[in-house]
Amino acid sequence: MTATEINFDGLIGPTHNYAGLSSGNLASLGNAGAVARPRAAALQGLAKMRRLMDLGVDQGFFPPPLRPATGILRTVGFAGDDAEVLTSAAQADSQLFRAACSASSMWTANAATVVAGADSGDGRLHLVTANLASMLHRSVEADDTYRLLCFVFTDECHFMVHGPLPLGAHFGDEGAANHMRLATGHGATGLNVFVHGKPRGGRFPERQALRASQAVARLAGLTEERAIFALQAGEAVDAGAFHNDVVAVANQTVLMTHPEAFEKTDDLYATIREHVPGATIIEVEDVSLADAVSTYLFNSQIVTLPGGEMALILPAEVRENEGVWSALQTALGRSGAIERVEVVDVRESMRNGGGPACLRLRVPVSPAARAAIHPGYLLTAKRWDQLAALVERHWPEAVAPGDLLNPDLWATAREVEAHLKVFIESAA
Repeated sequence: MTATEINFDGLIGPTHNYAGLSSGNLASLGNAGAVARPRAAALQGLAKMRRLMDLGVDQGFFPPPLRPATGILRTVGFAGDDAEVLTSAAQADSQLFRAACSASSMWTANAATVVAGADSGDGRLHLVTANLASMLHRSVEADDTYRLLCFVFTDECHFMVHGPLPLGAHFGDEGAANHMRLATGHGATGLNVFVHGKPRGGRFPERQALRASQAVARLAGLTEERAIFALQAGEAVDAGAFHNDVVAVANQTVLMTHPEAFEKTDDLYATIREHVPGATIIEVEDVSLADAVSTYLFNSQIVTLPGGEMALILPAEVRENEGVWSALQTALGRSGAIERVEVVDVRESMRNGGGPACLRLRVPVSPAARAAIHPGYLLTAKRWDQLAALVERHWPEAVAPGDLLNPDLWATAREVEAHLKVFIESAA
C-alpha cells in the first residue's frame, strides 16, 4: 500500500504558561513560575512546521482547546457565568484553577496512539484517544481531544477514532509518546512497539500502564506479530524520561535510542531485527541519561523526505551541548542511516518539558485517506502564512503566573478560538 506520513503539530495557545504541574518532567518543574511567551512559543512551533514543509513533509495542525477550561470546574460545583466560575475557582482551589489553565495540549504526541491501516485488523487507520489519567491537568484534555479527532478524521471508511480508556492508573495511557512503529515504509505492514512502565517505587510516576497499551492494541485489532510490549528502564524514568520519546525515537527501519532506555534491551532489539527487514538500531553512546533528558536529544523527529532519505529534526539544545553533539555525530556517522540533520528552536516548549517530537502526532495515510481528512487542519504555504499572521496579531507577548487571573486574558483566548474556527472553516 502506498502511504505518506502527515505530522500534525499542536498550535501553542495564547494562555501558554509555566505552572510546573507535571511531576517527573524536570523542565516543567524547574521553570515553574517563570514568565512565558505565548506569541514566541507559537511562532517557534510554526517555524518548525514550515521547516518540515520546506523539506517536503506533509504538515497539519491541531488548534488549542479553550483555556481556562470551565467544564472541569463546573463538574465540581463552581457555578455562574464563565468569569464567575473562574474567579471562584481561583480563590477556592488554586491548584485546580492552574490545571484548568494548562496549555499542555500543544504536545500532540500525547493526543492519541495512531495505528496504521496497514497494521490494523480492518485496514482503517485507528486513533485511540489518550486518557492522560496520571496528571489532573492533562486528563482535562481527553474529551476535547476526542471531539477534535472525530472532526478531523470523520470518514469512517478510512478512520476509526476511539474514545479514551477508563480513567485511573489501571489504564493510564499517554498516547503516541510511548508507541513506536517500525516498517520498511509508511504503507508497509510494520511492528508496533508499545513501551510501558510499572510500579517500582521510583522518584517519579510511571505513566503508561501495560494494560493500557494492550487495550490499544486490541482496539486496533493488532495481531501478536504486529505488536510487542517493552518495559521502560526504571533508571530512565527516575532520570526524568516520563515518556519513552524522551529516550528513543523511531522511523521506518531506524530506531535511535539511549542504551539505557529499555529493560531487556537485547530481547527487544532481536525482535525488531526479526520482524523488520533491514532494521538499523542507533545507540547514541557516551551520553548520560541526565544529558539526554536536559537536551531532549531523543525527543527529536526522524522523518522520511520525498527522495527517500531520512532527516533528524533536533532541538537547538542538542547543538549547544558539545558532548551530546559530538556523540550524536559519531553515532550517525557510524550507522549512515540518517543523511540530514536539521536544528530547530522550540525553546519555549522545551522550557515547559516538550521538544520537537512532543509537538507532533504522526499519521500515516493512503492517498484516499489523506483526501478524507478535513482540509482545514492541513497546511499549505499560503495557509501557514495566514496562521502565522493570526498568531502575530492576537497572541499575547507574555504571560506571568498572575496573568492567569486576568479576565482580559480569558477574553483573548475566546477571541483566538473564534478566529481559528473561521480559519479552519475557510478551507472546507
